[in-house]
Amino acid sequence: MSGTGTTRAGSGESAESEVVDLCRDLIRIDTSNYGDHSGPGERAAAEYIAEKLSEVGLEPQIFESHKGRASTVARIEGEDSSKPALLIHGHTDVVPANAHDWTHHPFSGEIADGCVWGRGAVDMKDMDAMTLAVVRDRMRSGRKPPRDIVLAFLADEEAGGTYGARYLVDKHPDLFEGVTEAIGETGGFSFTVDERLRLYLIQTAEKGMHWMRLTVDGTAGHGSMTNDDNAVTELCEAVGRLGRHTWPVRVTKTVRSFLDELSDALGTPLDPEDMDATLAKLGGIAKMVGATLRNSAAPTMLGAGYKVNVIPGQATAHVDGRFLPGYEEEFLADLDRVLGPRVRREILHRGRALETGFDGHLVEAMRLALMAEDPIARAVPYMLSGGTDAKFFDDLGIRCFGFSPLRLPPELDFAGMFHGVDERVPVEGLKFGVRVLDRFIDAC
Repeated sequence: MSGTGTTRAGSGESAESEVVDLCRDLIRIDTSNYGDHSGPGERAAAEYIAEKLSEVGLEPQIFESHKGRASTVARIEGEDSSKPALLIHGHTDVVPANAHDWTHHPFSGEIADGCVWGRGAVDMKDMDAMTLAVVRDRMRSGRKPPRDIVLAFLADEEAGGTYGARYLVDKHPDLFEGVTEAIGETGGFSFTVDERLRLYLIQTAEKGMHWMRLTVDGTAGHGSMTNDDNAVTELCEAVGRLGRHTWPVRVTKTVRSFLDELSDALGTPLDPEDMDATLAKLGGIAKMVGATLRNSAAPTMLGAGYKVNVIPGQATAHVDGRFLPGYEEEFLADLDRVLGPRVRREILHRGRALETGFDGHLVEAMRLALMAEDPIARAVPYMLSGGTDAKFFDDLGIRCFGFSPLRLPPELDFAGMFHGVDERVPVEGLKFGVRVLDRFIDAC
């Protein structure tokens, strides 16, 4: 059913009818990623996806990089296989969830208040389900895409992608032969300005990451003694400085374009140097957009000592650092200046920042698909404050966008759904997404 109430022959309804069940099924498969191999892994989800693709005549392959850490890949033949191929990728792992904190169990896939609830509902089993639903419908109805499409449902994105996208790009690059463009998370979601305009944020950039361990060495001793070389004290002071540090505003090309589009939509100037006034106009996406105006470094873990009356000789902290495209060197220099000479910094995981232009045939296909289903839609570029598997596919020269289309109710705190308690996705948003994704494939 299109946005104007007409039915697209051979397309929308069957995909719409099963996307919710697919999403619920995927949520019920616990794929919690604890950053090591202590979780359940993604094998069960990979097998489920492979079965759903096999049922409609595709020949999916499962690649296991470590016991239980599995990804599923399949290729759909297009009308013209001589054209460059498109990659549609999503990850199947999720961050852990404590059931006691949730209104509905995070792995129940329960439907309540018009939403599907559960861990992964927006990050990103919703897109996995939409992709499956559209592909299954197109295969059943014999509708080939204009060009080849590679589908990749990936492990380990939530812990850096080592056992998913990184593994496939390094060990099986032939899977992506001929691919020049890709879509994945996190973009294509709506921000309602008023009854005449809805912006749909397309991800064209993402911050890079430095996950790091900080270490301070001191003099061990008895807890009852005065100690001017206490590693815990030195580290805590450094972490406190870092956590309170105000990073300078740096407006990248993508963020400037987004602010210009938003300024035009709101009919009022937006000044990135006046953060309070600017973010006050952005409602539920304020946190997401605000984080793209600066580098950042969030202390997340502390460790020291083994007994209350022993001053340890060493203390450690972990920090999630994120830097804007073009500002990695500045980020590291500022980081070391704030931390001071006593702190040793060790990089645990690095992912580079990405930025591409908001132009070309693929962007136009996104615009057309959105407007066909929502007449007041306007597609605009934005930067994601986090990172995605796109950084690995960029190694193969693939131009990546975040496009997981969702029309959202204005009151939903969408940014708060990511890694948050009571994560959920609107049922109607999923159905809207399959209609847009199907149109996009036709136009791409």
